[in-house]
Amino acid sequence: MSNANGSGDVSFLDGVARMASRAMEVLDLPAGLSETFKSCKSTYQVRFTMGFRDGYKVFTGWCAVHSEHRRPSKGGIRYAPEVHLEEIEALAALMSFKCAIVSAPYGGSKSGLCIDPKEYSVEELERITRRFAQELIKRGFISPSRNVPAPDMGTSGREMAWIADTYRQMNPDDIDAMACVTGKPISQDGVTGRAEATGKGVQFGLREFFCHPEWVKRAGLEGDLSGKTVVVQGLGKVGYHAALPLQEEDDCKIIGIIDRDGALINENGLDVAKVKAHLDETGGLKGFPDATYTPDGAKALETDCDILIPAALEGQIHSGNAARIQAKIIAEGANGPVTFDADEYFRKHGKIVIPDIYLNAGGVTVSYFEWIRNLQHIRLGRLENRLAAMRGDNIVKMIEHMTGQPVPPELARQASRGQSELDLVMSGLDDTMRLAFQGLVDGLERYPKLENFRGAAYAVAVEKISRTYYEMGV
Repeated sequence: MSNANGSGDVSFLDGVARMASRAMEVLDLPAGLSETFKSCKSTYQVRFTMGFRDGYKVFTGWCAVHSEHRRPSKGGIRYAPEVHLEEIEALAALMSFKCAIVSAPYGGSKSGLCIDPKEYSVEELERITRRFAQELIKRGFISPSRNVPAPDMGTSGREMAWIADTYRQMNPDDIDAMACVTGKPISQDGVTGRAEATGKGVQFGLREFFCHPEWVKRAGLEGDLSGKTVVVQGLGKVGYHAALPLQEEDDCKIIGIIDRDGALINENGLDVAKVKAHLDETGGLKGFPDATYTPDGAKALETDCDILIPAALEGQIHSGNAARIQAKIIAEGANGPVTFDADEYFRKHGKIVIPDIYLNAGGVTVSYFEWIRNLQHIRLGRLENRLAAMRGDNIVKMIEHMTGQPVPPELARQASRGQSELDLVMSGLDDTMRLAFQGLVDGLERYPKLENFRGAAYAVAVEKISRTYYEMGV
């Protein structure tokens, strides 16, 4: 099966399997263990009929569990008209590897419903979501201890709240019911920072890359992120929350933004917040002032820049356009935006690709924090926030006593502010992304035949999962 982009490249699922197989070739795995990684442990297709509008409608969905080497398994729920079983299986496999890379104690899974959310009212979507959730809950595919979904394309905290409430109604004695999904609204036991987590993970991952001068040099760059030119594809949950902090906190110049209806280009830089406001208001990029608009978004991927962040759909960079990609670094914000064939081209030509199974892991990392919060039944930082603030006050007093000079008010406020839940979440995410990238660098040093970060990422993930299986005696 070819990729959905029509390039003739191998399919998304086949590409994931080949990438994993290439990494496994350098590992000394016990005989037969490699077969564990080549297919999902279980897949489930559901069709349910609902009385709808003036008649009945049949909805089709899937859930795939790739690995249960750790429990529960973890993966998003995707609503899209093009959802199909192979895509869900590929995304489930990516989740297994992704969780292993960032040391989140989960197996990998994914769910999807073949539906265009834009065609339904909020009330209709709630009915559909609750029914889909019921079908999955009845078969153990949603549970705090077995499988914990999260938002993905086409879903959000709203859908997760509906699912959590449905699970709670079906399991009234489960005290941990709210841990059955993550990515919930804050008012429904969600965690602060989850909405922007995947995009912030992209930012933190890029920051760590630029802490390794030898790799920065290999990319043909120097210094840190400051002043680097960036093109972002997709200004949704991932792309926006990556582009905005890169611009505001790291002084990157966002020269290109690509979305459904085309692209905006401005070599002097685009104001990400203003572009997002225009997109939300009009539904497209066309008509935004102070930029050149082109309806050919795919062509804009070939813009000369330092960093290209594809944060939309899979298969956007393929054998048909790989040779024309001019970005020095491709930072995969989405799942599978670079096909296996394109990745092979980049590997042979020394192009730096920071892979999705690492760079896209911010969402599952903060979902892990939310899951812990729900199981502990306490807000992160609640016990130590005031203690940290009092310690800060004491440090300010000691400095003033020893120097005889007052600490500037702003510094004193910062020292005595304590740690909010958002502080703790972002600190944990930053630390996770940094350590995970260092693991990829170490993996490349141990397995130089793999040549690129994707190969190292798969090798590191397979090593961790294999060790778990081996130590379990499976």
